[in-house]
Amino acid sequence: MKKIIFAATALVALASCNEKKEASTQMAVTYPTTQATDHVDNYHGTDVPDPYRWLEDDRSEETGAWVKSQNEVTNGYLDQIRFRESVKNRLTELWNYEKIGAPFIEGDYSYFYKNDGLQNQYVIYRFPKDGDMKDAEVFLDPNSFSKDGTTSLGGTSFTKDGSLFAYAISEGGSDWRKVIVLNTKDLTQVGDTIQDVKFSGMSWRGNDGFYYSSYDKPDGSELSAMTDQHKLYYHKLGTPQSADQVIFGGTPEQKYRYVGGGVTDDQNYLVISASTSTNGGKMFMKELNKPNAPLVTVLDNFDTNSYLLHNEGSKLWLVTDYNAPNKRIVTTDFSKPTQDTWVDVIPETENVLSPSTGGGYIFAEYLVDAVSKVQQYNYDGTLVRDVELPGIGNVGGFGAKEEDKTLYYSFTNYTTPGSTYLYDIEKGTSELYRKAEVKFNSDDYESKQVFYTSKDGTKIPMIISHKKGLPLDGKNPTILYGYGGFNISLNPGFSVSRAAWMEMGGIYAVANLRGGGEYGKKWHDAGTKMQKQNVFDDFIAAGEWLKENNYTSTKYLAIQGGSNGGLLVGATMTQRPDLAGVAFPAVGVLDMLRYNKFTAGAGWAYDYGTAEDSPEMFEYLKGYSPLHNIKEGVSYPATMVTTGDHDDRVVPAHSFKFAAELQSKQAGDAPTLIRIETDAGHGAGKSTAQVIQEQTDIYSFALYNMGFEELPAVDERVKM
Repeated sequence: MKKIIFAATALVALASCNEKKEASTQMAVTYPTTQATDHVDNYHGTDVPDPYRWLEDDRSEETGAWVKSQNEVTNGYLDQIRFRESVKNRLTELWNYEKIGAPFIEGDYSYFYKNDGLQNQYVIYRFPKDGDMKDAEVFLDPNSFSKDGTTSLGGTSFTKDGSLFAYAISEGGSDWRKVIVLNTKDLTQVGDTIQDVKFSGMSWRGNDGFYYSSYDKPDGSELSAMTDQHKLYYHKLGTPQSADQVIFGGTPEQKYRYVGGGVTDDQNYLVISASTSTNGGKMFMKELNKPNAPLVTVLDNFDTNSYLLHNEGSKLWLVTDYNAPNKRIVTTDFSKPTQDTWVDVIPETENVLSPSTGGGYIFAEYLVDAVSKVQQYNYDGTLVRDVELPGIGNVGGFGAKEEDKTLYYSFTNYTTPGSTYLYDIEKGTSELYRKAEVKFNSDDYESKQVFYTSKDGTKIPMIISHKKGLPLDGKNPTILYGYGGFNISLNPGFSVSRAAWMEMGGIYAVANLRGGGEYGKKWHDAGTKMQKQNVFDDFIAAGEWLKENNYTSTKYLAIQGGSNGGLLVGATMTQRPDLAGVAFPAVGVLDMLRYNKFTAGAGWAYDYGTAEDSPEMFEYLKGYSPLHNIKEGVSYPATMVTTGDHDDRVVPAHSFKFAAELQSKQAGDAPTLIRIETDAGHGAGKSTAQVIQEQTDIYSFALYNMGFEELPAVDERVKM
């Protein structure tokens, strides 16, 4: 057993503006013994040790015992933080407000999602479409799926007439789902439960059946074994799943890792997407009303991202980044849909386009330095108006059915709780429909965007949020968050947990790193493969800027990110262990030499490349892989790795091996813990209780290791 006694100098909350009181505490951490083996892999002639390979076996008793012992150590550590319960109480209080989604009409009913406050999962309610919301009844309550709230709703789909409803459930956070169909009139189940559905929606063809996608169940562990061939199926109601027809995929000619299928609103076409990675893909269409109709190729390469936005008969509106890194909208005809026939409707601009449709119009949402701008167009590309938004922030929901006269959209930013607005599509006017009643005074807080310079001179945007009047004296507890990958944009949005952090005097900073989608395909590509180091440099530069401008200092800075963002934190803390005092790599991709060996990980190769690609790619990956760059005798930040035992997207073995390696080599006094949530996956579908407890533990760990023995007295600091 390895035993480390560490001392933490704890600052008692400020008694006055001029006086600090210090206390010295001792807390002992005894880490479980993690057996190291002599396992070695050879890549292009280079031997690479993998001493904790055995932790990849998520079904073994040894791994289970290791998980249990690590959680015991972590929980024992957290239990000794005196203000932990106060953090949990405030988070619970903030979370406990009624949350109601915008209503939407399906068939004879209006539906909406609602959470009374602390329910583990949102409940679906409904009322007659010409009735009143106050008369709503429960339609589906996911809280009844399991006693502890860890079985969640994973996706829904109504038939066009609203008479049938398909919904997917996730157990313990797994990406493997079950699909159940209900008759919406009497809520009786129709047909059998469809098993083992993964990475899929459900798209109805009339009322006869629906399309869905999945993989063959892998040999070995369903939570970690590779899943390589995605297939599109058609399930006809009233028949067993064993009779489901494979529509596309699963043959040597049609071998793809990700396949999706959807029926157009007019029910005339099936649209199929097929890709080998998370970026780029082919597109096919098929007429549904002609027997034995052939599959028509719209796009036959993996170099672009394109999808169908709308159709009127055979006329198609496509969204594409082909010859347009920031995306454009083009029209073509099903009779000859190839790229040489495309005509611009809304050309590419300098800002990234994310369009939707509703009420006979196109709503073009643009990202302008990571915040939203919306324009309304006719289908011929004529600009109708710039939509006036409630403020500077992020909007969602600008979409509706073609016959709708109004739509609902949401607006939020880091200091403004999400509110719902009703938009008159013809008049272009908005009115507040529902304001969130969270007990948080937005007027006391501020956000501002800065642009800082990365290592190579690139300007990177960052939004910094905190309580007004907070002194910039370098002593503010600060969380720097980032992602930087997979063309994903970090848009401003309110979070109850971030509100609690700011209430405690914390600063929350979000850097919009390269690798994301904030500035289109070029921005994304600048953070992929052998340019991945740009992402880490951008994040490191963000931390340095915050310190240079006295927002915080090393002791008070925590870095945080999840999934690809967990890789970001792992790479940053191993490259610059002096940057931050605390690190939170969550559900991270931490073994860059083996990430492609698990579940659908091989599909991430567009962003990362693989060790098998070439000696050069192997050396590059090994050069930043967090697991392979932990060095003996280095003092790393106080670290709490977080993961879930049912994470079958980024398997927990990444986190297990990283934590074991870090515990074996950490120098200095900072703790290196791992928190493993049971009955939880990659993040989606966690119960409210799980989320509150996890955030409690993260904030408590951060503040304690920044030196606080009690919660920061933020009001005293603001008055100074």
